[in-house]
Formats: sequence, C-alpha cells, structure tokens
Amino acid sequence: MDKDAPKVVKIRNVKIDEEYIQWLNEIKTRYRNAQIKAAVKVNAEQLLFNWQLGRDLVMRKAEEKWGSGIVEQVSLDLQAAFPECRGFSASNLWRMKQWYLFYDQGSQKLAQLVGELQRFDIQTNKKMSQVVEDNSFPDFFALVPWGHHAEIIAKCKTIEEALFYVVHAASEGWSRKSLMNCIKADYYHTSGGAITNFSEKLPAPQSGLAQAITKDTYDFGFISLPKGYEEEELETELEKHLTRFLLELGSGFAYLGRQKQIIVSGKTRKLDMLFFHIPLNCYIVVELKAVPFQPEFAGKLNFYVNAVDDLIKTPSQNPTIGLLICSNKDETEVQYAFKGVQTPMGVASYDNIQIKKIQEQLPTIEELKSRIRLLEEELNKGKKKTTTVC
Repeated sequence: MDKDAPKVVKIRNVKIDEEYIQWLNEIKTRYRNAQIKAAVKVNAEQLLFNWQLGRDLVMRKAEEKWGSGIVEQVSLDLQAAFPECRGFSASNLWRMKQWYLFYDQGSQKLAQLVGELQRFDIQTNKKMSQVVEDNSFPDFFALVPWGHHAEIIAKCKTIEEALFYVVHAASEGWSRKSLMNCIKADYYHTSGGAITNFSEKLPAPQSGLAQAITKDTYDFGFISLPKGYEEEELETELEKHLTRFLLELGSGFAYLGRQKQIIVSGKTRKLDMLFFHIPLNCYIVVELKAVPFQPEFAGKLNFYVNAVDDLIKTPSQNPTIGLLICSNKDETEVQYAFKGVQTPMGVASYDNIQIKKIQEQLPTIEELKSRIRLLEEELNKGKKKTTTVC
C-alpha cells in the first residue's frame, strides 16, 4: 500500500447534498484564485527586483565608477550571499540592465503607451498597484515571467512592438515557446493587418478589437492541395485541419459549421464558413476564394452578412462581421469595392499552401486494385441481370 496515498476516512452524521457540493466548489475556486494571486505577487516582486537592479547599474554608472568587470563582480557576490537562489549569473544581470535601458531610452513614449493601456490584472480585473510600488515599473509587467521579458527585448526593435507582445502574452497566457513562435512569425506586423472598414462601421472599442483579431496574411502552410485547386478543396482541407485553422485565426473563435445554409426569399444560400467570436460577441462570416480578390466578392459577402444579421443574430449580439480570405488582394481595389457598403467587412490573403506533387495526386497501387475489383463486381452483376432477363 502506498504510504503517501490519502487516507479515506468515513465521517458519521454528515449529509452530502447539492448545496454542500456547490459550497465546496466555491472553496476550491477561491483557493485556486489565491494560488494565482500568490504566484503573481511572487513574480511581481522578482521582476521589480530585476528592474531595480538594472536601473541601479544604469543610474549609478557602475562600469565607469568601479570598472568594466563590475557586473561580473556583483554576480559573484550575490551568488555567494544567496547560493540557493538562481538568476544571479552575469549574463542575467546584463539582461536586467538591457531590460531597463530598452524602456528607459524611450521613457516618454513608454509612459504614453502605458497610459493608453488599462492598468489592471488581466486575470482578476483588479488593480495591481498594491503589488507593485515602484512608479517607474509598469504594473502589468508583473503578469509576464522574466524569461518572456528577456526574450521580448532581445527580439523586438521598438517599445510599441515589445508592449504588444507583453500584453498579448499576459492576456492570452502564452508560454515562452508560443511567444517565441509569435515573434518569429512577426505577429506584431501581421496581426490586425487586414484591409477593413471596421473603424467606420463599428463603434469603439469593438472596432479596435475587430481590427486586432484580423491578419493581413494567414499562414496556410499546414495544408496541401493539388495545383489548380478549387475553393471546395480549400474549404475541405481547412476543415480537416480545423484545430490548426482555429489557431491561425487566433483566440476567441468558435466554429459553427461549413456550407451553413440560410433561406432567403425561398432560396437556399450557403456560407463557406461561419464562426462566432466570443470576446466580440458576434458572428463572423468567412468566405474563402482560391483566386485573387475581385470587386464582386465584396457584394456577395455583404449579402451574407446582412442575411446573418436578420436571420440568425439575436438583439443582444453585436453586428455580424464579414471576412474574405483570398489568394491575393490589391488595396485600392478593396477600398473601391467597400465604398457604399454598410456592413463591417475585411479582406485578407493567405499563403504557404503546399502544392502536392503529381505522384501524390495519382492513386496508389492499392487504390487502383480496389477500383478494379469494384469495377469487376459491377460488371459481374450486370452479366447476371442480363442472363436472368433472357
């Protein structure tokens, strides 16, 4: 018997009912929240220490005052004083200095950008001022681990780009690997890049969020199609790899179906793909085209968006959004096509589809044998019928 296994103790005179179960679940939830808050506070204190140490190295002009090897000396002294603690390597201390310098060199811009962001704990919607007590340290930095910060300042060129990744890493719970993948894919420049009319057709802040969830170009490198593929084949492949497609679209998308039928004036119309975006609280009609953008595509998408608004959307939901994803697009053509359109719509492109080789498109030997067997069976059935009739 495992000594570490929890003991099962039967307690008499206890009535377990639904109210007790509900209360117990509330206790568990409160404890989990307390664990999260404790972890955030520990992370905040550690990050604040790193920030202040980096600031000291800059403000005290340590290298000028004590020599070029002072960072290495501080590293050795701290490791000797706190042998059980990790994070006092010379390379890590240099990163702390670089971290502070990165934002301090654009301190006015940092203050302006931070002022535009809401200073709250993204997980609990509570202010962080009680956790962080240094006015030069942005509160929401505490929501992202040190390794993430080090990665961000090593790869980002501007404060705007760095803050973009800090906020997204915090709000979407990115792991360090996910963060590195997003930076490598240049998510800062590609997200929110679709050509849209959201700013004119949607109220703030919905327009800003709608713009943020779209991309200029979607990476369809996870699917492969034959040369000269049709739209139906494109849809089929995306549905086969739905999980990857949803990841490429971004967080918040819920898939509702492909070739979704709606009845307009007694005629059946089919939407390529229909999604619901939870944070935006609205339907998103996605039309896929295996060819470059054509002006008439906007009219068709406008029709579908209006139909979903009238036939599916409820009064509590926000206006439906249309998103056209085609093989290529011209900004001027899209802008002209959008003139006079009253529904919120965006146009993006896709790339990196793997084109199948001719050998991959041909049937295998097993498939050919199977087809021959089926053909022989059909021929034999035909012969039997002919014999019976005679």
